[in-house]
Amino acid sequence: MNRRPAALVAGSLALLVALAGCASTAAPDAATTPEPAGSPTAEPLTGELVVFAAASLQDAFTELGEQLEQENPGLTVTFSFGGSSTLATQLVSGAPADVFAAASATTMADAAEVTGEPQLFARNTLEIAVPAGNPAGVTGLADLADPDRTIALCAVEVPCGAAAEKAFAAAGLTPAPDTYEKDVTATLTKVQLGEVDAALVYRTDVIGAGASVEGIDFPESAEAVNDYPIALLADAPNPGAAAAFVALVLSASGQDLLAGAGFDPAG
Repeated sequence: MNRRPAALVAGSLALLVALAGCASTAAPDAATTPEPAGSPTAEPLTGELVVFAAASLQDAFTELGEQLEQENPGLTVTFSFGGSSTLATQLVSGAPADVFAAASATTMADAAEVTGEPQLFARNTLEIAVPAGNPAGVTGLADLADPDRTIALCAVEVPCGAAAEKAFAAAGLTPAPDTYEKDVTATLTKVQLGEVDAALVYRTDVIGAGASVEGIDFPESAEAVNDYPIALLADAPNPGAAAAFVALVLSASGQDLLAGAGFDPAG
């Protein structure tokens, strides 16, 4: 009389064990599941994040830094903007930083001994910048080889200067600069102050300057496009925040912001 109930109980227990096994496979332990970036339950970032970045990134990176600070009230983002070659030298000499973003792969390679694996995140193109109204009537790259005009170029050691050399070589021209500046920001400032008739800077800098300057495209710029890499420092004091900033730069929203500033997507 008791055989049928016993069999039913045994079958029910077997079914429960099987269901429990399926449930554990379909739903892993929440304690072992990593929180996605930006999750409300993710641990907030704190301390100071130090970013060394090419001068041409100042506007875009400052905005990204402010965004990261708003999302993490305990975090302070500090930037050091300048010529990529100068920044690379400072990093190799021991300057403390968490992230390095350069305006060329060459200058990133100069800091390879202190950085992790770099990732490309943007590209930039040269443009001729002239004061509003273009009083000297500059029309193309040949005008920057005219000794009768006053011209500013980036120093050849920094990426915008190296790119300018490529552009002039592609055009078969010898430039006639009156001044070489330490980085692209200083070069553009000469135009904004009306101290030169023209300068060769990045398109992003022309866009960022607004109505104070005008930009002139030239075909040889296609021969001097700069790739922008970003990397964590090997001994980053704040590696968590460093990784979060790099992730933000590479994210869809970061890429949209960079595109709005005039950068092209990497690759």
